[in-house]
Order: sequence, then C-alpha cells, then structure tokens
Amino acid sequence: MRVSSSWEQMMPLLYLLLFSLLTMGLVFWIPKYRLRRAVRQPFPGNYSRILRRNIPAYARMPTHLQLQLKRLIKQFLHEKKFIGCDGFRINDEVRVTIAGKACMLLLNRPASVFPDLKLVLVYPSAFIAPRTELGAGGIVTHANQTLSGESWSDGRVILAWDHVQQRNTDFIDGHNVVLHEFAHQLDSETGAPNGAPQLMSKEKYQRWSAVMMHEFRKLQEAAAYHMESAMDYYGATNPAEFFAVATETFFEKSWQMAEFHPALFAELREYYRVDPREWH
Repeated sequence: MRVSSSWEQMMPLLYLLLFSLLTMGLVFWIPKYRLRRAVRQPFPGNYSRILRRNIPAYARMPTHLQLQLKRLIKQFLHEKKFIGCDGFRINDEVRVTIAGKACMLLLNRPASVFPDLKLVLVYPSAFIAPRTELGAGGIVTHANQTLSGESWSDGRVILAWDHVQQRNTDFIDGHNVVLHEFAHQLDSETGAPNGAPQLMSKEKYQRWSAVMMHEFRKLQEAAAYHMESAMDYYGATNPAEFFAVATETFFEKSWQMAEFHPALFAELREYYRVDPREWH
C-alpha cells in the first residue's frame, strides 16, 4: 500500500490557491481592461456636435483641454448608468451634455471620475422630493420640495433635464445645475459635504477655510440686506451650498468673480486648475 507524500496532499490546496489568485486577478483586471478599451475608442462625431451645441465654452477651449474633456466624458459614460424617470427617455444628447458639463470640473486634475457616483437619474422637469424636518420640541413635519437637481452621497445625482437644457446656450448667467450638483459630489469625497473638498495639505485647508468663511459671511450679509452680488443668494444657505454656488459662478461668471471676489477666485482657480476667463 502506497502512502501519499506530503507534496501530493498539498497539491489540491495549491491548485485552489492558484485558482483563487487567478480569479482575483481577473476581477481587478477585466474592469480596467474594459475601461482602457472604452477610453481608446474614437470620440464619436455626433458627440462632438453635441458638445459644441450644448456647451458653448467647449468651442473656445484650447485643444489640449478639449482632448482631456473628451477622454473624461468617455470614462464617465463607461462607468455611470443613466436612468430616465417619469417616462423620460435617455439618449446621446442627454448623456453627453451632462457628462460634458460634469467633467469640466475635472480638467487638469489628477482625479478619478467621480468614483463614488454610480447613477445619474434624469427627470423631464423639476421633480418633487419629500422632506422630513425635526423642529422644536421634537415635532416632526413632512413637506414636499420642488427641485431641479440633487446630489446624494450614496452614489446618485438627480437632474431635471429642462433645467440642464435651459443653460445650454447661456454659459454666463452663473446658474448651472450640473456644475452645482457635481460640485457637491466633489465635496462629498471627503465624507459629508461641508464646503471643503479634498485638498492636498493642511496649509491648503487652512487657507481654504479662511477664504471660504470670509466670503460665505459676505454673501450672507448681501442676502440679508439684498445687496448686489455676483453669486446667487442660495449660496448663503450653508458652507456646502456656498461651495456649489461659488463653483457655478467661477465657471460661468469668472470675470465678475475675479474682480469682486479675487481671493475666492484664486482659491477656486488653484483647486480646479483652470481659468475659465480664457473661454469667455
């Protein structure tokens, strides 16, 4: 009777380990391969026409930024799922327009493409969102709020297409629901949105905090006394909304922000690594 050697006894375990390692490798390699293949695909001609039609700043960008934006859009469209709500039909115009505006926030930045985002839900028009508030004495009140956009930290952005579309030919009024909601996504990458996105050093956070708090209080004062401001009063709601509104203003009213809020403009220019004045 032959006694099995220790090597023969270990072979099944070795095969199992090898199979496990191969499986894990495929799990990590296949998505990266598919992404590389998607990004290497030529940018469709109809996509370029959509960008020129719906994002006026695109035509005025230097070539290297246009190429960056196209690459980011391809990655965005590969990774994110679009869902139409209330019977709304998702098509190339919807997907490319939203992806193009969102990815403007990522130009020149060594950042992944909204890594926590999985779904973009699009309604045909402003949608109703239920709200629950806890008031004084523990009284809970329920209400409905009409919204044009909403950003969630669970991997969702919700947009009203008519509001996205309204701003397609007007990139200078300081209102852009896509820029606003995707600024919230950047803000959420460090945890709960608080107006401080991911920065690279303690010193940058300190300077950011000082400038943002000063400008936030100025906007609160302007809103309280109905003073003229380059930024929408909605930014005075809280620091997270201030960052989102400031982002809209930075990209759409860059000359006004640079003139009336130079310190804020400088912070956002360093963070976003572009100067939108070159596109206007």
